[in-house]
Amino acid sequence: MTQLARANIAEIEPYIPGKPIDEVAREFGLKGGIIKLASNENPLGPSPLAVKALENGINNLNLYPDDSCYYLARALAAKLGISSQELILGNGSVEILDFIAKAFINHGDEAVMSDYTFVMYKIITAIAGGIRKAIPLKDFRNNLDAMADAITNRTKVIFIANPNNPTGTINTAEEVKRFMARVPDNVLVVFDEAYREYVLNPDFPDTLQYLKDGRNVIILRTFSKIYGLAGLRLGYGIAKTGLISALRKVHLPFSINCSAQTAGLAALGDVKHIEKSVETNEKGRDFLCRQFDKIGLSYVPTAANFIFTLPMAKSRGKLPMDATKFSDGLLKQGIIVRYLPEQDYHGVRITIGTKSQNQKLIKALKKTLPH
Repeated sequence: MTQLARANIAEIEPYIPGKPIDEVAREFGLKGGIIKLASNENPLGPSPLAVKALENGINNLNLYPDDSCYYLARALAAKLGISSQELILGNGSVEILDFIAKAFINHGDEAVMSDYTFVMYKIITAIAGGIRKAIPLKDFRNNLDAMADAITNRTKVIFIANPNNPTGTINTAEEVKRFMARVPDNVLVVFDEAYREYVLNPDFPDTLQYLKDGRNVIILRTFSKIYGLAGLRLGYGIAKTGLISALRKVHLPFSINCSAQTAGLAALGDVKHIEKSVETNEKGRDFLCRQFDKIGLSYVPTAANFIFTLPMAKSRGKLPMDATKFSDGLLKQGIIVRYLPEQDYHGVRITIGTKSQNQKLIKALKKTLPH
């Protein structure tokens, strides 16, 4: 059967998500108290307004969804200050990455990206038959100068996760401005901003300005993180109308279900939930960083809702620990984290949780780390 698959498919390593709670319970015989800090989900849960809207709209599930997402698209466009024609919605922002590959990457085209970033950039490039050009991070950040240096006449698209996943680091407005000045008009720049609502740094770039300037950019955002709707799968892309038109041609019909549209529209206006989510994240991040310093766990300063830890690095006199044993040690105590090995990177990404979840994490870390 493998002979029937396209040649480039054989080389692809499929995306492996973080372990669900039920799987960990089965694997380790745990019966409760498991917390998932692996997939950067909102620990406060979904927007209460979204839940209420879902309860009120549950009786229309026998009908196909509105393929245009009319009401959600209009509300989202108004919030962003753009036209609804500059917007495309998808079954999570990852689906829009698939659209980008189908619409723009030809066989042999180059796609520039960091060597340690969201793995789906590599996967969708390979599916399209493109060539991945991986640029090493610099201080765990996207090296935009080196990415600009890597552009050739075969470069079609550049993927930039900002904040970067899994390191949580950002590129500033000035760095992005300098980078964009070097990008030719025939190269598409994809800014993946899944975690932007958590970023409070005033130097974070306003990438919508490049849309207004007519540049070939696609900005990806999602309802999975700050809005707490990861289980419903809803994301969106922002770009000028010509690019959106191309993306819509490869969009599968009815991929955004009724519940996602209903919940998304309600969550969009839930200001209290957003503010509480940001506040919880800020307090949790400060607490965890202080505790990591105390117990000698190295980490990368983050702007997102997760922290990239480095158990294999020596910190404050503590001995380094194998990253696999580190993550497995936490799993056995009912705490799911994400080990993401890639070449020379051996870090473990930990989602910032609620106060009680963070406290439980620290207790487990003290048992796991070498003394």
